Amino acid sequence: MADAVLAIAFGGPEKPEDIRPFLANVLRGRPVPPSRVEEVVHHYEVIGGRSPLNEKTFVQARALEAALAAAGAPLRVYVGMRNWSPYLADVVRRMADDGVRDAVGMILAPHATEASRSRYTTAVDEACAALGARAPAMRYAADWHARDGFLDAVAARVEERLATLPVERRAGAPLVFTAHSVPQAMAAGSPYVEEIAASARAVADRLGGQRWQVAYQSRSGNPGEPWLEPDVNDALRAVADTGAVDVVVVPVGFVVDHVEVLYDLDVEAAATARAVGLHFLRAGTVEDHPRFIAALADVVRDAG
Repeated sequence: MADAVLAIAFGGPEKPEDIRPFLANVLRGRPVPPSRVEEVVHHYEVIGGRSPLNEKTFVQARALEAALAAAGAPLRVYVGMRNWSPYLADVVRRMADDGVRDAVGMILAPHATEASRSRYTTAVDEACAALGARAPAMRYAADWHARDGFLDAVAARVEERLATLPVERRAGAPLVFTAHSVPQAMAAGSPYVEEIAASARAVADRLGGQRWQVAYQSRSGNPGEPWLEPDVNDALRAVADTGAVDVVVVPVGFVVDHVEVLYDLDVEAAATARAVGLHFLRAGTVEDHPRFIAALADVVRDAG
């Protein structure tokens, strides 16, 4: 039986002076032009010079601890980040120092691709290897993109936004579900596209068959390399061409707000929507919604 949980997340800068060191960690020597780096720095500056990801991930961890305790399975939930403090290597070492011998790793990304699975598990495995026999045995929780609690929480966030519209306009507001774009070659080796579509379809079904589609956002890298499309901005232009008045963008691929949500959607995509005459609404991320946290607790218990 597990004696702890390791919640695993991407990480983010917590103050303005963190931004460039954080981006250096993320890029890790990849040949990204300095102009692109400065563009992303500006994105962080626009949203307040920091990311709320770390803070919100710790809120999720405390909520998960409480849910596990309430279900009679009290476990400490540690939080480790791949790209910022608290780094995964440091947290795994702390777990060993605390006497943790068996842990469940919970990757806080709904849909599986290399960027959202193996990069994290490799970082954890390297941290464990460095500790040798002291390392906790780590097994990973099953995927949860199709869990009822996650889907219910996403649907609830959409309903919160639809409720701000006049009743007669709600049924006509199409939903654009978004997830992070990745290279097509990476996606081809994973269930990423199928899982995103499955989550989106299940949420739309919960909302009574609202018109919906999937789009991708936040692409980077070589502009000549094919990435998943359509881009959310192109999708919004196409929605406007149908004569829609409103649109609800649903960041189903993200569980907390960070720069991809707060800038790429709330600033950039919102500006695109305004330019084509759409009333833009963005559904909240699931964060610590009780249904989502309950689903994570179930997944941890299932992992033993």
